[in-house]
Amino acid sequence: MRHRVAKPRPGHRGARSPYGLRMAKYFDVHPENPQQRTIGSVVDLIRGGSLVVYPTDSCFALGCQLGNREGIARIRAIRELDDRHHFTLVCESFAQLGRFVHLDNDVFRAIKASTPGPYTFILRATSEVPKQLLHPKKKTVGVRIPDHVVTQALLAELGEPILSSTLLLPGEEEPLTQGWEIKERLDHVVDAVVDSGDCGIQPTTVIDFSSDEAEIVRRGAGDTARFE
Repeated sequence: MRHRVAKPRPGHRGARSPYGLRMAKYFDVHPENPQQRTIGSVVDLIRGGSLVVYPTDSCFALGCQLGNREGIARIRAIRELDDRHHFTLVCESFAQLGRFVHLDNDVFRAIKASTPGPYTFILRATSEVPKQLLHPKKKTVGVRIPDHVVTQALLAELGEPILSSTLLLPGEEEPLTQGWEIKERLDHVVDAVVDSGDCGIQPTTVIDFSSDEAEIVRRGAGDTARFE
């Protein structure tokens, strides 16, 4: 019989297990008024090369700093991704998003009208994006601006996008929705879990703007009517 460990206590910051394995730090963050000190601690970890799990307006996500090669490799290993997977740059604002992807006028208007929200847009990347993040043939990357207080607080403190991928484990149809369960399942493969309450089970809607017309790659939490 598989025993479930107890939910971590609010404020628990992780430690080493009796077997010497590093346990993920656990941050309990207020969903409407994130504690600035806690947000700062999470951002310090990201800047220091850590891989974190954090909440968004669709699902929990795996995230690390933009140039973190080890973090990218760890995300690929956890999710069993190949090199065709589109990573997402989670951005604080539209101005920040525009530094990393090419936007013509029509695409600019369509994305502007849909953000912030549960959408990921695939676009041709600028030279600001590290090559290891690009689709090997299309030279594209995913970008999005979430409508989530805690995510926005992390992004504001970090001052740059978080390199992210939806936390959907191999062989599972739905993502994990509770921070304490993520802490239990991924304790030794991520460095921190940020918990501000349950996230939904629907990932973002993905729209590919890399060709002449918008292509709906995945229907998720966002309304697709404007892209039909």
